[in-house]
Amino acid sequence: MRIVFLGAPGAGKGTQARLLAEKHHIPQVSTGDILRAAVREGTPLGVEAKGYMDRGELVPDQLMIGLIRDRIACEDCVKGYILDGFPRTLEQARALDEMLASVGAPLDVAIDFHVPNEELLRRLTGRRVCRSCGASFHVVSAPPQHDGVCDHCGGELYQRADDNVETVSKRLEVYTAQTAPITGYYRQRDILHEVDGTRGIEEIQAGLEHILMGVSGAK
Repeated sequence: MRIVFLGAPGAGKGTQARLLAEKHHIPQVSTGDILRAAVREGTPLGVEAKGYMDRGELVPDQLMIGLIRDRIACEDCVKGYILDGFPRTLEQARALDEMLASVGAPLDVAIDFHVPNEELLRRLTGRRVCRSCGASFHVVSAPPQHDGVCDHCGGELYQRADDNVETVSKRLEVYTAQTAPITGYYRQRDILHEVDGTRGIEEIQAGLEHILMGVSGAK
């Protein structure tokens, strides 16, 4: 099953992608992971991407498509994968479709996690991250046992610089302007499904399984 997860920052895509990947034994493919791995391994595309990153520039769409093409060509993607964080623009979505069509392996489904902006703002501004192990907590919905201390390793918890109200609001504006139109593109292709991202984790999991069963049965 070849899946794309869509949704604004804080919508819960990463959590559900990880759970789905573990259950179905397919990789969660994120652009951040792809870039870090390519740079670390020194691949030709990784070296080129590093040049843009070192200059503080966005990695061009076609380069990102190349990196994703290399990643999903790996053996662990034979049975499918979950694209988490890509595509981010309509141009990237079209380029991804062209690339997948060229290898005869189109997307099976795109899933949009819908969460109202007010809830996204609450989630993101309340997030706290461990400086040592990277574990994530929330001051309201998932607080640590001891204020400011990671439950897992005892490290210090902090608020990321991009999790303040002003920055989060800007990120949501950018998502609405650049990424949200992708849902219309996948809706026209009749592969878009929507889930209510305000529901509980287990309830969302069950909804995702129902969607995937329907898609598999229709193939």
